[in-house]
Formats: sequence, C-alpha cells, structure tokens
Amino acid sequence: MAESNFKESAKKSKKASKELLNLSTDIKNKALLQIAQDLDLNKDKIFEANKLDLEKAKEALKSGELTQSVYNRLKLDENKMRDMIQGIIDIYELDDPIGKILLQRSLDTGLILTKKSCPIGVLGVIFEARPDVISQISALAIKSSNAVILKGGKESKNTNIAIMDIIQKSLDSIGSFPKNVLTQIYTRDDVAEMLKQDKYIDLIIPRGGNKLVQFVKENTKIPVLGHADGICHIFVDESADYNKAKNIIIDAKTQYPSACNSVETLLIHEKFAQKDELLNELKKAEIELTYTPESWHKEYSDKILAVKTVKSLEEAIEHINEFSSGHTDSIITESRENAEIFMNTVDSAGVYHNVSTRFADGFRYGFGAEVGISTNKTHARGPVGLEGLTIYKYTLQGNGDIVKDYVEGKKKFNHKDLI
Repeated sequence: MAESNFKESAKKSKKASKELLNLSTDIKNKALLQIAQDLDLNKDKIFEANKLDLEKAKEALKSGELTQSVYNRLKLDENKMRDMIQGIIDIYELDDPIGKILLQRSLDTGLILTKKSCPIGVLGVIFEARPDVISQISALAIKSSNAVILKGGKESKNTNIAIMDIIQKSLDSIGSFPKNVLTQIYTRDDVAEMLKQDKYIDLIIPRGGNKLVQFVKENTKIPVLGHADGICHIFVDESADYNKAKNIIIDAKTQYPSACNSVETLLIHEKFAQKDELLNELKKAEIELTYTPESWHKEYSDKILAVKTVKSLEEAIEHINEFSSGHTDSIITESRENAEIFMNTVDSAGVYHNVSTRFADGFRYGFGAEVGISTNKTHARGPVGLEGLTIYKYTLQGNGDIVKDYVEGKKKFNHKDLI
C-alpha cells in the first residue's frame, strides 16, 4: 500500500474509532455473537486456507527459512478453532469496559469531577505466524470500542485473509456497525507506513520475537505495548515438593514449548534433596538440559532448558531480576514465607507460587482473550485483555465556576468522594 493510500486508510480507522464511542453494548455483543457463529459455520474454509499456508511452511521448514516453533504456531486445528470461537463468546459475556465510572468527586457544591473509562482509539497490531490472533484481537477491539489495523505474518497470509473475510462479512450484516473498524495489511512496506502514522494510530502492539519488537520500538513515535522476550524462570526451593516440581516444570516446558510463557531457565536450590532424580525425570520427558552461562539469556521456544544451582532464595531472586525478561517467573516451595518474599521481590509482570508459567494467558485469566502480554510498567502489564485496551478521561461538570474565586479565597474546595 502506497504511503498516501495507507494514510487515507489510517484516517478512516481514526474516523471509525470516533464512531465507536457511541456504539451500544448491545450492538457490540450482537457483532461478537455473529462472528462466533459465522466462524463456526465456515470452519472448513479456514482449514483449507490454513492447509495452503502449511504446505508452503513445510518447504520453508526443510530449507531452514522457518523454525519448528513458528510452524507449530501456524497450524490451526480443531482444538485451536474451538478455543478461538470460545474466546469470542467469553468476550461477549464479559462486562463492557467502556463508560465505567472509576472515580466521582465533589470539588465543591455543584462542581463534580468524574473519571470514566474510554477506548484508546486506533490500535496497530503486528503479529507473527499465529492466525487465531486475528479473531482474538478483533473481538477485544470490538468490545473495547477500539479500531484496529492488523498485520499478520506472511506465513499465515491465506488463513488470515480467510478469517478476516468472514469477520468483515459478519460486521457488514449488522447495519448499525461502523465501517473500517477492522483493517488488515499485508506487507513490510505497510508496516513501515503504519509506524509513521502517529497522528492517526494511538498504540502499537507487536506480538513476535525480539527482532520484531526492537524494530518497532526503533522506528516509531507511537507508544509501543508488548514484550521483547519470554525468558521465564522456575525456582525449585529447598522445601519444594518433588512431585509438584516435576509436574510443573514438565508442563511449563513441554505443554507448548514455542509459547512465550514456557519456562526457559530452571534454578534449583543446592539443598533440594531430590535434584538428581528431578533432572532425570526431565530428561525422560525429552527435555534437553544445558548448564552454560550463555544459556541464561536465551529463549529457546523448544524442549531445551537451562539449569543452574543456587545457594539461596536471595541468589535465585537476584539471578531472575538480572536475566528474566520480566514476563513470568515461578517459585516451587512449601515455605509460605519464601513464597511471599519471592512474589514481592521478583520484578516481573507475573510472579507465581507452585504453578506453571503457562498460566500467563488472557484466556486463562478470564479476560476472554488477550491482545498480547506486556512487560511495560506503564498503562498495562501482563496479559492485556479488555481493561488493558481502555484508558480514562476526566469530566468536570459545574455551573459557571471559575478558578479565580478559589485563588482569592471566595470559595473553598470540599473534595468529597461520591462513590
């Protein structure tokens, strides 16, 4: 898409975002149910499109142009389709996040300040390989009254087109739904143009590897929400229950190794009595173990796990805060005190006790779905669902009030919270 054409498209998205501001919850929910129904009715079309992408991906896999983890993300099966549709229904069932009163305060008699949730505006979302992301983000955008421009990976182009075509037809069937709420782009040139449109796009969300995220951050003035790496840790404390440790680590590493919330580094307290037995069980689960310091920086997205022995809880926390990407880290311990210290001190978006890092997910958190996981420390952190796609505004209602009266002492603020 040429620069002028993309700019016009971004303008249309901005216009659509303003039209969404007055869209009722009923219309948004009607749109979501229609999308879920139409995706279910047209599953075969989506699977056929996905087969085309998989055939091309197999060739790229053989030539080394594509990794196995990317191929795994690309494949859309019955289970992923079921979860994709259920995710839309879950979002339908959630409360509308827009227009919620977050604060209401009387500044003086008849002078009322209100803090109210509102949409961010226009989102630019860039993601790699996973075609089910389109429906998740579209549903979240609709429910949170945001317009969105989506750029999927070239590996899933046919699947992306098929899914978006069904979604657009669903929205077109609802006469009162604004046009241009969802836009799909396809090329790197389109991404380059998108990153220039700080006048029309309010937030960029990259969902992909470190190179993608760094490229986006270095080439735009638009605020960026997301995470660059998924270097997650599990620390097996001295008092850890062996069976809990074994099951949690195997789940966190093998259930879906290419996910950003799979564990990459295992820290074991030197006084954990069943260390050797635990490591042998991990090997039996076909996990390759590595012990070099270079591995502490790596996100493998595969059945490879870095292992380090530590002398104390404090050393484990120090290691995690140095090498973690701030995504999700977990402690396995029977000591409530150590668990509390760990959860209070580890500086990550998700900090867990006796559970797998794979729980770091918007669907599992009950958000319906997620637009991505953020390691940012402003606006939104962790899995970003509906609430993370809203911001707020302040409204002030009065009756001819002026600041001069307060400066000169004619009036005084009372600052009474009303809710």
